[in-house]
Amino acid sequence: MKKSNSADSRVAKARLTAARALVYAFLIFLTVLCLFSFYMLFINATRSNADLQGGFRLFPSDYFFKNLYNAWTDASINIPRGMLNSFIIAASSALLSTYFSALTAYGIHAYHFRLKKLAFSFIMAVMVIPQQVSATGFYQLCVKFGLTNSYIPLIVPSIASPVVFFYMKQYMESVLPMEIVEAARVDGSNEFSTFNKIILPMLKPAMAVQMIFAFVASWNNYFMPALLLDKAEMKTVPIMIAQLRAADYSKFDMGKVYMFILLAILPVVIVYICLSKYIIKGVTAGSVKG
Repeated sequence: MKKSNSADSRVAKARLTAARALVYAFLIFLTVLCLFSFYMLFINATRSNADLQGGFRLFPSDYFFKNLYNAWTDASINIPRGMLNSFIIAASSALLSTYFSALTAYGIHAYHFRLKKLAFSFIMAVMVIPQQVSATGFYQLCVKFGLTNSYIPLIVPSIASPVVFFYMKQYMESVLPMEIVEAARVDGSNEFSTFNKIILPMLKPAMAVQMIFAFVASWNNYFMPALLLDKAEMKTVPIMIAQLRAADYSKFDMGKVYMFILLAILPVVIVYICLSKYIIKGVTAGSVKG
């Protein structure tokens, strides 16, 4: 009987080891698959336009600094200004959306009022409406109020972010006991002071995760900036990339385009690196209700 149990235990361990090896192999494959596109972007940024026309190459060339110079000093676009414009919009949108979404989620989570369920349902309904549906009316409104060629309509509407609100509310249900809020009230803390000094520090992981997502979404946004911005000095990175790709064929330089794309993703990578230590903690805690 003991021998049978020992044999069954060894078989179970062998199956578990094989299953883990299979999972790790699959995860490694996915990682390589995801990173390969970034690797090829770097490789193509080191090649000349003529070299790129020759087909696929797995190893870097020696045209990196030439492409960098050509992209950075291109007369038709101002890459440094475009990256600054995109950073201002993306950083402002990320900060506003995470803060005010957390504030709204706190109001729904911590207070009990008659229309609480209706307010939550309304926010969830807004979440499923695509941006393109309201784009025409929003553009006409911006024209009417003279907000074209302005960053205001690209930043201020990000305050109302139903997706971020929903995530923050779920996170609060996991990590925010109401006893803490009630203790702060007993000590005489006002509501905004409680939120800013007590609640926000507890929400750092979730806010870091949502700031990354909001920053990337705003940085890559082409649709609304293309509708609202037509002055060269106000255009963002996605608009400039589209301009480079639409250049006359005789002036089209694929090496310069790849270099610009490489430069465009660097701020996103930097933001991710700065906030990455919060990602696993934030996603894990926010997905499990305590």
